[in-house]
Amino acid sequence: MELKELAKEIADVYMHNPKIESVMLGGSVARNLSDEFSDIELFIFWRESPTDEDRKEPIEKLGGNILDFHPFEDEEWSETYTVQNVKLEISSFLLNTAFQYSEDVTLKYDTDLEKQVLLSSIDDGIPLGGEKALFELKGKIKLYPVKLGEAMVKENRELGTRWQNREALLAREDWLMLYQIIVAVEVKLMGILFALNQRYVHHPAFKWQKASLDNMEIKPENSSERFASVLLGEPKESLEELEQLILEVFQLAQTLYPNFDMSGAMEKAGWARPKNS
Repeated sequence: MELKELAKEIADVYMHNPKIESVMLGGSVARNLSDEFSDIELFIFWRESPTDEDRKEPIEKLGGNILDFHPFEDEEWSETYTVQNVKLEISSFLLNTAFQYSEDVTLKYDTDLEKQVLLSSIDDGIPLGGEKALFELKGKIKLYPVKLGEAMVKENRELGTRWQNREALLAREDWLMLYQIIVAVEVKLMGILFALNQRYVHHPAFKWQKASLDNMEIKPENSSERFASVLLGEPKESLEELEQLILEVFQLAQTLYPNFDMSGAMEKAGWARPKNS
């Protein structure tokens, strides 16, 4: 069965619970990025807190096999189970929490990635039940705030002091630490690029990096290929490419946010720990 069809059947089972306001399809299936490894991500929005029985009842009705069942944590309930050999990832929130997150991010310019991930999921999500509340949420987050973009650039333009050790780590062939730093810098650049393209961050680890970069209008030329080459290429060339990407992304940020002075951040990013004389 096609994943969207199965998701709709499962959503119908959930909607029988009067505590549930809305059910939404998210993740790679909703974003048309699914492949043979994809699961179904459902977001359940509750009028009141669900009990364990509320959460387990639809799984039992569907004949599901529970893989994980997590307690309430960080404003979310979550569980994972399989149905018809397809894995289901369920994320449950109080509807009021979703509205609060929308205010935090769009009115208070909160850069918290977990909040942005939920808003991105709502923005891209496909309503499968209780459409009215979801369309109201979509309307509240439709316009990406300029001040949120500024906050994201400010937060991600500082690459940290470890980046300054890159040449020493390369010379020492200290690969584990070097690539940890390289990945951390790529993550910061992705955070800036999402802001420049007025998009909420959709995953805390920037999953679907290639697809995300390919769909961006504001980015360095050949971004997806260059970001990949940094991780897959010869280490010395990778560092040189990453240094160039940093410069280009920072220049784009300076152009789009002219009130921001990126010169200090660019100077810091270009500095490397010198050799002892």
